[in-house]
Amino acid sequence: MRDLNFYKLKEEKEMASFQKYTTKKGQLWMFKMDIGVNPETGGRKTTTTRRKFKTKKEAQEAARKLEQEIADGILINNNNLTFDDIFKQWFLNHSKTIKTSTKKSIESKFRKHILPRFGKLKMKDITRSYCQKMINEIAHSITSVNDIKIQANQVFKYAIKMDIISMNPLEHVSIPRQQKELINKESENDDRNYWRKDEIKQFLSITKYELTFRDHVLFHLLIYTGARKGELLAVTWDDIDFEGGSIRLTKTLFHTEGEFIFQTSKTKESKRLISLSTNTLTLLKKWRIRQNEANLASIHDCDDNKVIFTRDDGSPLRLAYPNEKLDIVIKKHNLHRITIHGLRHTHASLLFESGASIKEVQERLGHSDIQMTMNIYTHVTDTVKEQTAAKFQRFMEL
Repeated sequence: MRDLNFYKLKEEKEMASFQKYTTKKGQLWMFKMDIGVNPETGGRKTTTTRRKFKTKKEAQEAARKLEQEIADGILINNNNLTFDDIFKQWFLNHSKTIKTSTKKSIESKFRKHILPRFGKLKMKDITRSYCQKMINEIAHSITSVNDIKIQANQVFKYAIKMDIISMNPLEHVSIPRQQKELINKESENDDRNYWRKDEIKQFLSITKYELTFRDHVLFHLLIYTGARKGELLAVTWDDIDFEGGSIRLTKTLFHTEGEFIFQTSKTKESKRLISLSTNTLTLLKKWRIRQNEANLASIHDCDDNKVIFTRDDGSPLRLAYPNEKLDIVIKKHNLHRITIHGLRHTHASLLFESGASIKEVQERLGHSDIQMTMNIYTHVTDTVKEQTAAKFQRFMEL
């Protein structure tokens, strides 16, 4: 921590002045605060201004918080602040509002892509042209460049909020289109991240005879429910309603620092109750009987709170396990290559093929934004497209 005398503070009653001002959206509050003399340079006193508070009380709270930051030595000479300095300040507060899995994901993005390019630069020296150059560079290496821009943008917005910079250099930076988007492919088959009905039947036939019964049931559920793998690996037996024929999805499995964590679903749409087919319920009943028999022969408990899919020692399966098994089967039998997420895409495609509406698919998959469902709909199977043409022809012939 810096010396508490880094800034010579005024008496509390003199530190901030508050003022009401008018905008197009109505009246808001602002405050001005003298943050003192920098003893390292002997420079003049500096004043900071913070705006856009809805009430005077809100402005007073922000002023008190800023006073404390000054007293704790958090606020330093703005001209010398680097992107890394601001990132640490922003993330210290932001990390308290997000889940552990989200925190690790954001840290990874900054560590791999953002801090190596921006970290050592002083905030005041970062230009729009430099930001555009870096975004172009990142776009050449990863497809999720928009997410990287969103994360970096939060740091710049925080810097503006804290009066460290006056303009966001990333604000008007554009994301270049991927080269593959600019090329008309002769066939979409190589890009297809879902299976058709005949491919699904072939895959499940293979898992039935070559994998364990547990793994066969796991892949069956992934295909027949469209659940995310983290959701499915967190399901416990009391989430299954055998009488009502449904499965409740309210949590996800996350693994960090050697521990399994069960997190609540991110959005209210992700918390959902979806129906199960008779065939799926039959498989689940058989798997529960086998699991109970195995538990009775061991020291492991067998109760409704137990996760459905466990390892031999009773602990949940690793999140990477389904991916590994899927890759093994695809490689061995030379199947069309898809990802675990492709099984979720497969479920959506087959729902559309069976005649389900976009709204029904959105609710079943737990999409918070219908645009996510629409994106899948635009890549539905050839069968759906053929059915659409046939429906139109039948209508015209009436």
